[in-house]
Amino acid sequence: MAAPLRTPDDLDSLVDRLGRARVVLLGEASHGTAEYYLWRAALSRRLIAERGFSFVAVEGDWPDCFRVNRWVKNRAEQDLTAVDVLRRYERWPRWMWANEEVASFLGWLQEFNERSGADVGFYGLDVYSLWESMHAVINYLSRHLPEALDSAREAFACFEPYGQDPQRYARATRLVPTSCEDEVVALLTDLRHYASALDGDPEASLDARQNAEVMAGAERYYRAMVAADARSWNIRDRHMADTLDRLLAHHGPASKAIVWEHNTHVGDARATPMAGHGMVNVGQLVRRHHAADDVAIVGFAGYRGSVIAAEAWGTAAERLTVPPAPYGTHEALLHTALTEPSVLVFPDRRETGWLAQRRGHRAIGVVYHPEADEYANWVPTVMGRRYDALCFFDDTEALHPLHRESAHPGSEQEAWPSGR
Repeated sequence: MAAPLRTPDDLDSLVDRLGRARVVLLGEASHGTAEYYLWRAALSRRLIAERGFSFVAVEGDWPDCFRVNRWVKNRAEQDLTAVDVLRRYERWPRWMWANEEVASFLGWLQEFNERSGADVGFYGLDVYSLWESMHAVINYLSRHLPEALDSAREAFACFEPYGQDPQRYARATRLVPTSCEDEVVALLTDLRHYASALDGDPEASLDARQNAEVMAGAERYYRAMVAADARSWNIRDRHMADTLDRLLAHHGPASKAIVWEHNTHVGDARATPMAGHGMVNVGQLVRRHHAADDVAIVGFAGYRGSVIAAEAWGTAAERLTVPPAPYGTHEALLHTALTEPSVLVFPDRRETGWLAQRRGHRAIGVVYHPEADEYANWVPTVMGRRYDALCFFDDTEALHPLHRESAHPGSEQEAWPSGR
């Protein structure tokens, strides 16, 4: 069941298992560990080149990732490098995507598309880009569909008093029972009706409609966020799962998707206490939306090492130490059983043994406090129900940001306390 993981060739058994699926979800136990990014990229390269996967969809903002998508498809900004494109990411935490590991993968993907004539894409699934998406929609309509501009201007006018601050909007809707929901829904309805491929860009209408979908999802997310319960998490993950379905529909019935997100999003929530708290996640929803054989989920885990993270939301990034996993956790058990980086492809039957045991499984967000790791960063997990395979690393290193992350005191907050 476990095999050494030294070179991409060691992924053969995993590629064979994943190659049969239509949707492959690849996790990470943190947003700042090099091994998770490097091996996720190595696995994605093989799935794209050998098994014909159509696109990569990530836990990132749609506008930023769509700019990358056009670049890797050789449709825009070909005078730039992958590093240049990623340096344009502005939302904190920029290191999550603007790092050397992602730049290397995107450089490969751009070359693969050019060399093979393929059109493999790179898209963002997340919900945070309310104002960026609003400006993108207005620009699109101004150029192509002026008949739908009225609804866009009404939506913009509704949000304008909040100064592009989603927290102000969220607080206002809590104090006064009014919102911009009607205006956003009207805009989305218009775009669904009018949008079509224009200017020779086969994805112009996809971009416009998805930005409108982000506006609708973000409006619901920030309005729910002030309640500090499961609703905002569920809105976000449902938005990401729905976006994935739209991308699969856009690419056609033969399309195949790779998803990069944190383990807390891609690992089936029903194998953790999340379900008992009324929470759903992308992995659970994708398994529900698609036939069981069409979905495969790979978790990532590490015993100890270092990570890029911050002490508080919006503060400067640091290289922090990740202490050894506590006794009794999945990571401690794997540390004892395995002597090197390993890939574990789970059998079909997982009702007994280690795979059926509920143990702590490490989860580090963009906010991390190593001194509290033993108490604050462990999700009780039944591995065999949460994933179909696992990549384990005994020692890990922090990933390599493209620039030094400065503090962003006014940056947007996430509902999930640890920023996953």
